[in-house]
Amino acid sequence: MSDRVIIVGAGLGGLATAIRLAAMGRRVTIVEQNERVGGKLNLLSAQGYTFDTGPSLLTMPWVIDELFAAAGRRTADYLQIDQIEPTCRYTWPDGTTFNAWQRLPQFIQAVERLSPSDVPGFFRFLAHTATIYDAVADNFLLKPFDGLRELLTPRLLRDGPRIDALRSVDAAVRAFFHSPYLRQIFNRYATYNGSSPYRSPATFNVISYIEFAEGGWYVRGGMYGLAVALAQLCTELGVELRLNAPVAQILYQHGVAHGVRLTCGEALSASQVVVNADPRYAYATLIPGQARTARHLARLEPSCSGFILFLGVKRSYPQLAHHNIFFSHDYPREFAAIFDHGVPAADPTVYVAASCVSDPAHAPPGHMNLFVLVNAPALTERVCWTREAAPYRELVVAKLERMGLTGLGQHITYAQTWTPADLEGRYNAAGGAIYGLASNNPFAAFMRPPLRAQGVRGLYFVGGGTHPGGGIPLVLLSGRAVAERVSRDNP
Repeated sequence: MSDRVIIVGAGLGGLATAIRLAAMGRRVTIVEQNERVGGKLNLLSAQGYTFDTGPSLLTMPWVIDELFAAAGRRTADYLQIDQIEPTCRYTWPDGTTFNAWQRLPQFIQAVERLSPSDVPGFFRFLAHTATIYDAVADNFLLKPFDGLRELLTPRLLRDGPRIDALRSVDAAVRAFFHSPYLRQIFNRYATYNGSSPYRSPATFNVISYIEFAEGGWYVRGGMYGLAVALAQLCTELGVELRLNAPVAQILYQHGVAHGVRLTCGEALSASQVVVNADPRYAYATLIPGQARTARHLARLEPSCSGFILFLGVKRSYPQLAHHNIFFSHDYPREFAAIFDHGVPAADPTVYVAASCVSDPAHAPPGHMNLFVLVNAPALTERVCWTREAAPYRELVVAKLERMGLTGLGQHITYAQTWTPADLEGRYNAAGGAIYGLASNNPFAAFMRPPLRAQGVRGLYFVGGGTHPGGGIPLVLLSGRAVAERVSRDNP
């Protein structure tokens, strides 16, 4: 058997795992089905416009610093990471706007202008979510786990009541804020892991705390620069990176993984295999004999997917910040449509990232590059996106025009549309779900497939589909956890 570790997929989780293992002296090969690294964190360039196709905001930048340090490098030698001010600009159908500043005095002034009576509530909310962070950071975020037994510790019993898991995100937010505007802002953070604020546990209010405490950041030149930098570091450490090399099957015998077979028929041997892909896809497609596990995972609720427009626009909208949210009129109805009825919302909340605000080279002079994202249900039989994509695009553009982007439709010079079906096809994301499984109940965190695969020794999962969850920093932390397990299991 080879002493090599094979990593299936060159997303951020796979790249992070490879860096850490190579830094430990392990021989590593990454096989990636696409022509570029990065997975969902990727790039689209056309007609002078540049778009990041995945995550557009970075939190917890120290996780990147720690990854580079593990390889004896400095982040600053590879990347320039800048804070974005304001983190986000929010707009409501009635014309109300709110800038979420990272500097606390400015943020408090913005709250005072919107709802003076909510200033004390904000400080109480910040203290409450700091308590949640203190309780979950070691147990869930910084030390991802393989199963519930790892969590049954005296500390968990002590800290359990502090994580606020028995009420919803919305119920907790309502306890601190009176303003419907502020309630909608803080409910939005449940969407960071593809869930509903009306069903996901209030534990996930920790997401807003992390953003306020550590800020929102951007990789100068485009978020895809992070994937490029990690791939460069892999190469420097001697990692073999094979692009355009899709995997057909994980090879294992007597319950022990020993390699992969590519779709071209080539077999690659390994002592251990790490899968940086949606575990639901892997169990159903790549790992033979795992139909029972695949059926179990298929029954669990997926996260939301996305309806994405890449728009090159021949005009400037000075009211746009780098990150913008245009809210729906009825937030509960929006999430009921997505999660209860499995259909796109008739009045969706629309996220618009205009990276040209921070990186003018991302659009021609006088133009803007608009990455437009709307939460959408994971694929169901209720929606035929081949038929619905064009009219839904018109609905989204019309909403943005009503909310201040005057004449948007007539100034679009470049457009590309991605539906949940496209996301499933591009990234092997089951149902097009961007974040794997939803977190719409208090037990969802324990239902994610563990880092160590069940039933096959020497097989591991990394990335947003396993622990601790989706988002750049958590995916990188899963890479650290998996590398530690691989090293521990086969030193």
